[in-house]
Amino acid sequence: MADDSYEKTEEPTPKKLDDARKKGQVARSRELSTALVLIFSAIAFLFVGSYIASAMFNVMQRSFMLSRDETYDKVHMFQILEMSVTESAWPVMMFMIISLIGGIYGSIALGGYNFTWKSAAPKGNRLSPVQGFKRMFGTNALVELLKGIAKVLVIGGMAYIALIIFEDEALHLDMELYPLNLFHALNMIEWAFLILCLGMIPIALIDVPYQSHKHNEEMKMTMQEVKDERKNAEGDPQVKGRIRKLQYQAAANRMMQDVPEADVIVTNPTHFSVALKYEQDGNRAPVMVAKGADELAMHIRKIANAHEVPIIESPMLARAIFYSTEPNEEIPSKLFMAVAQVLAYVYQLKAYKNGKASRPKPLKKNLPIPPELRR
Repeated sequence: MADDSYEKTEEPTPKKLDDARKKGQVARSRELSTALVLIFSAIAFLFVGSYIASAMFNVMQRSFMLSRDETYDKVHMFQILEMSVTESAWPVMMFMIISLIGGIYGSIALGGYNFTWKSAAPKGNRLSPVQGFKRMFGTNALVELLKGIAKVLVIGGMAYIALIIFEDEALHLDMELYPLNLFHALNMIEWAFLILCLGMIPIALIDVPYQSHKHNEEMKMTMQEVKDERKNAEGDPQVKGRIRKLQYQAAANRMMQDVPEADVIVTNPTHFSVALKYEQDGNRAPVMVAKGADELAMHIRKIANAHEVPIIESPMLARAIFYSTEPNEEIPSKLFMAVAQVLAYVYQLKAYKNGKASRPKPLKKNLPIPPELRR
């Protein structure tokens, strides 16, 4: 059987995608970029094309109407140059800005903005004849060939549609007055250009999901790579388990040091033990100074017996405190009444042993514990 751990079947992790992005490996679609540049340029041509044509018409008309004296006057020639630049600068700049926006947005529409020098670094595999042969006759080359054929067919079809739409107008341009026929021809060219550019939309709509899928397939990981990445990110599970065990032991040792100072130990009686301490002169509620389950619970009881700390059996209260409170935290306010009864019983019992009070009544088994805290 083949080893599945070395087949790229796993989706790329966020770390893998982030590392690839830093290397410049992001999904890109040249067809989308080309389509947006052309469409933005066509739209800009529709809006400012007439202004550019008017500016060029005025410049050419003025330039071809120079008198003999003006051609020898250097000052006048500079004035003509200034007029030419002033006439054409604004509409040409507007066209260039809109086209530039389309080019920038087309480059980052798929994959987002990403700048890195690593993608520009020379790569030895690009000079390899074997790799070049694979690029020429691989799947990607076949896809590029199919896209090229599709572009020829689609753009050719859009050109045919544009010819049909403007055929009658184009044939009657010679019957229109000059210079209106020039501007009419320009208007037809603008719309024909837009129609041709719209032909790139279906190509881009096919190429974008293909490039995204291709990038995702290239980024896929083997099961072993996922395990190695998780191990590097989180650490060796055995080491982490050892660290957690040491941390637990250190925390348990700190808790055990506080058990002799507790006022009472509330037990399950065998599975859980919690040590409570209440400073009557302080402003804090009773504090749970230590807790443990199973072996640690037995250890707490041994320490309590050694230091004569009272042990009270109250399974429901022990479980409620164990699950709702962490060491050195005050008990929840909803358990104040139940803990107060336990502490009162302990103080009365201590006074009875010292001969200062009568024997207290046995502690109630059903202490007031809210249903949401019962375990």
